[in-house]
Amino acid sequence: MRIFVTGATGFIGSHFVNHALSTGHEVVALRRSAESMPRIVLARKPAWLTMSMGQITERDLAGMDVVVHLAAAGISPRSSTWNELLEWNVVVPTKLLLTAASAGVRRFVVAGSCLEYGRAGGRYEFIPPDAPLEPTGAYAASKAAGSVLFCTIAAEQKLQLSYLRLFSVFGVGQHEGNLWPMICRAALAGENLALTPGEQVRDFVAVEHVAAELLTAARDETVVPGVPRVRNVGTGRPQTVRQFAEHWWREFRAQGKLLVGELPYRGDEVMRYVPQV
Repeated sequence: MRIFVTGATGFIGSHFVNHALSTGHEVVALRRSAESMPRIVLARKPAWLTMSMGQITERDLAGMDVVVHLAAAGISPRSSTWNELLEWNVVVPTKLLLTAASAGVRRFVVAGSCLEYGRAGGRYEFIPPDAPLEPTGAYAASKAAGSVLFCTIAAEQKLQLSYLRLFSVFGVGQHEGNLWPMICRAALAGENLALTPGEQVRDFVAVEHVAAELLTAARDETVVPGVPRVRNVGTGRPQTVRQFAEHWWREFRAQGKLLVGELPYRGDEVMRYVPQV
């Protein structure tokens, strides 16, 4: 299978590319520049395509079996302006989808975010994929807007679309400002780590599991053309942020202390994000 991947040097993208290559698939991986390095060491190199996502043409996508779109602006802890989020999470990806369809690609996999559910997440013990989208921030709103457009285009043009809303992904190669890398660094350095009260309930899912789910979706020929398949990707096993931190603190045999309650919750904090999977 020939797979075209955006976001190929990112945290999830690097793991996906590694997994796809290791299982024998041909990967054409988009990167912004030759200096863009994957977040993990790849077992072997994909065919790199070096350009902006907005510059992709039908020629670049000709002969691809599937497009796996993983690139996004504003992923935590990075921030982006509204203009950047609309451009890179809505306008440019929509153009990519249309260009790929014109090039003859019929199957698409797109990574969404649990944050699209927003306030609705707190009303469900396990959030179904058809729950209303009530995002609380700019990043989440841009992802939700993109999801509506992708599903509409897929329905209109009879494309096979798998839209996967990813929950709290963690693992090697994640940005250092996220929770799991912060736990790792502090634990291994013997330092204390300040946390919020940690009562937020989340579904923490290993990045390797996410990469495997994305590849399964990319290979799935049963998706009905014109009927987008929206799924959640998680474990279905809820735990609090505090429980997650304490587990890894023990795993690393940390000598420092977890300073629970030292930090305040964010103003727009949704206290429960647990998927129906």
